[in-house]
Amino acid sequence: MGELELDGVTKIYDDAQGTETAVDSVDLTVRDGEFVVLVGPSGCGKSTTLRMLAGLETVTDGTIAIDSDEVQELAPSKRSVAMVFQSYALYTKMTARENMGYGLKHSSTLSKADRRRKVEEIAELLDITELLGDRPEEMSGGQKQRVALGRAIVRDPEVFLLDEPLSNLDAKLRSKMRTELQRLQEELDVTTVYVTHDQTEAMTMADRIVVMDDGELQQVAPPETAYDHPVNEFVATFLGSPAMNTFETTVRVNGETTSFVRNGTVFAELPSSAVSLSNGDRVTLGIRPEDATLDTDGDGTFTASVTVSEYQGNDNFVHLDVGDVELTTRVPPVVYPDAGDDVGVTVSPEDVYLFDIDSGRSIKTRGLTDSEPSIRTPPSTD
Repeated sequence: MGELELDGVTKIYDDAQGTETAVDSVDLTVRDGEFVVLVGPSGCGKSTTLRMLAGLETVTDGTIAIDSDEVQELAPSKRSVAMVFQSYALYTKMTARENMGYGLKHSSTLSKADRRRKVEEIAELLDITELLGDRPEEMSGGQKQRVALGRAIVRDPEVFLLDEPLSNLDAKLRSKMRTELQRLQEELDVTTVYVTHDQTEAMTMADRIVVMDDGELQQVAPPETAYDHPVNEFVATFLGSPAMNTFETTVRVNGETTSFVRNGTVFAELPSSAVSLSNGDRVTLGIRPEDATLDTDGDGTFTASVTVSEYQGNDNFVHLDVGDVELTTRVPPVVYPDAGDDVGVTVSPEDVYLFDIDSGRSIKTRGLTDSEPSIRTPPSTD
């Protein structure tokens, strides 16, 4: 078992310059065997949260429990957690075998023979048996990371913590290690909390993602739910590459059709039954780059001027100007207009996103009917 529960967990730093709330009243339950990813911009509090789970940072307020047993006052070695760091943190004078077995030597009653056997079992699982006699200086970055993972796994922790473990690897190796980590986590069935600023890692690896900003949880949901049904504008614009286009518009209601207008240009239209808005309301319109359809003949809901077309291989990023609005679109590689061309742009009503201008809360997400995604709404900003 390894259910992890955070209840009102808060971290406040206090120094001569004053106080700073790094993590603000985080409530989160990670189910036994679940792979949860904390994601957000630098300084959002995700690594501080992980370090509090590990016992490397004290908790200012709130509780942390593993299988209902509170651990926030326990030393790291008493928490049944294992952490993998971004920097590998291997002992340079020890071999891979010694690095992996060091924690067992000091935290278990296993005999030397049993420790050796366990290290060899995990080395085989990680495909690093041939490295057991090597020191870190003889290893590549990917090999060092496998040894660091092995050192954590060999302890059979109830909770596995990973702090941006792939950030030092090149793009090809990161992709491979993402797959390896998912395979390992499923095979070991260990509760895992993974921290990253890389949304690709978050979206591809997580059972649920935890989006954080300014120390607060913004949304906790499966990746596809957070992407299609963000609770607010921050989540919507943080998830996705290129980022969602957002800009303020005025509502125009004309019978059964509601339009969203800026400087005389109608950017999108919805059935009036899809939203509860009044004529003259101001809302933020959101358009994901992949949801904009381009027509080089100029047919569409509105017309835009091409500024740059960027070839990406599988698709193209086409940047557009519409008056004072700049849009980025993601289109198939066969669509490659030249700079200066006028194109028609259409966004399906199902793909229109709307946000409250003042609070940023979502008014409408993907689809035309109400959905009930598995989300946690952030505290009111009123």
